[in-house]
Order: sequence, then structure tokens, then C-alpha cells
Amino acid sequence: MTNPDIASLIQHAADAVRAKSDLQPRVLVVLGSGLGALADEVTDPVRVPYGDIPDFAVSTVPGHAGAFLLGGLCGVPVIVMVGRVHFYEGYPMWQITLPVRVARALGATAMIVSNAAGGINRSFAVGDVMMMSDHINLIGMAGHNPLIGPNDDSLGARFPSMTDAYDTQLRAIARQVAGAASIELKEGVYAGLAGPSFESPAELRFLRAIGADAVGMSTVNEVLVARHGGMRVLGFSGITNVARLQSDEGEPPSHQEVLEAGPKIAPKMMAIVRGVLNEWR
Repeated sequence: MTNPDIASLIQHAADAVRAKSDLQPRVLVVLGSGLGALADEVTDPVRVPYGDIPDFAVSTVPGHAGAFLLGGLCGVPVIVMVGRVHFYEGYPMWQITLPVRVARALGATAMIVSNAAGGINRSFAVGDVMMMSDHINLIGMAGHNPLIGPNDDSLGARFPSMTDAYDTQLRAIARQVAGAASIELKEGVYAGLAGPSFESPAELRFLRAIGADAVGMSTVNEVLVARHGGMRVLGFSGITNVARLQSDEGEPPSHQEVLEAGPKIAPKMMAIVRGVLNEWR
């Protein structure tokens, strides 16, 4: 489908979700690889598989269940994306980001997004949580931006600013929450690449040189669309592996180590998310 009528697609998909639940979510929570266990915190959940929602793409990646979960989290009505789809799976950008658009149409005014990432910053270790202070959208720089094409002014402005993509106030709350819970919260810049191949040592050295602290294959497109729709954004990367900046540094990365690191990261990330949501009640 080329340049689809996004507003109509959003409406049809939102209607399908409303047919399953009349919950009006305030916050969209996006769960990345290995972090699906966070969905267990949702109370009175209504599960809507992506395959039951018109025009939604279905994830093909292990660790991404592929469903909307509507319910409560810390007393806040939320819609949780249990798994996501990625550009490398072959889906167009409008379809990858459609769930964020639909969550906005259902009432969400903020998004907490998470991902699994490789740690480029040498002070990072497996199991760390990094709060995103900014991002480098290399996918978009290569010409793959979800906002390319005719702009629907009802969805957002033609030229949205990414200067403040990650909400300053929400980040301050997250710092306070992490400190109170004695969780070491790293902060840094996330580099979004297309994947699915892991980066070469030379590419990782390049990313470090341009200011990236962590690298992954998601998130930046969701953030662009959320900000285009006026949503506040708070982002976290779970550090699932340490980047090999030289070819002889340890074992090559694998998706299995990403999944294995998830249980180490999930309790910390959930504690931070829970604390932030408690501030919104």
C-alpha cells in the first residue's frame, strides 16, 4: 500500500480495539525484546492480538508476542504493546508505527517506550537500564522516516521538532524514582539502526564517535510518530549485551543473550515505570 489514508486506518483499528474494551488509556507502554514479563503487572487485562486489529502487522521475532493489553498499571489506565514489529521484518513505516497512532486515538497522551540495546558506552554493563536523553535516527537519515509522504494536519504538524523528544519533566521523575529505589539509572543517547544484522566493530566505533551510548533496532520511529501526535515520551534501554568494539573482544552478539538478559532488567525497569506512573495518579 502506497501513501495510505492513515486517518482512516487509525479509525478502523481503534474501533476494533474499542469493540474489545471501553478503557480510555492515558499512557502507552511499549515493551521490547525479553521484557514481556512487565505485562504481568497489568490489572484486569484485556488482550487484543495484533492479528485481530485491522492493518496491524504481526511480529515474527522471538520475544515479541504481538498484542495490545488494556488495563490498569499503578491505578493508571494503560495500553501496553506486548512486543513490536521492526523495519527489518519487511513492513512499511506507516504499519510499524500504526499501533502508536491507534493508542493516541484511543486517548493516550504519553508513551513509555523500552527496548533491548547493546551498550556502546564502556561504563555500561549487561543488566543496566539506560534512560534515553536523545537519539540518533540513522534509519531516518537513510531516508526511511514514518512521516515521509503527505501530512495529515489532524495528526500533527508537518515539521515536528525532535529537540525535546524525551520529556524533561518525566525524566526528572524517573531519576527521583530510581534514586529512591537504589537503582543505578544510566542516561545516554540511543542509536536506532535498521538491522537485522548486528553491527560490525567498525560500525560500533563509528557510533561511539558520533555520541551514541547504546544501539538497537527499534524505538526511534515510534518516538517520531508519538511526538508528531503531541505525546510526551519517556524512553528506556535495557542493556542486554556489551558492544564488541574490536573483533577479538569476547563472543559475537546473539538474540539469545538479548532474551537471557531480560529477566535481569525487567525488575529494575518495572520499578522505575511503576514509580513514574504513581506520580501520574
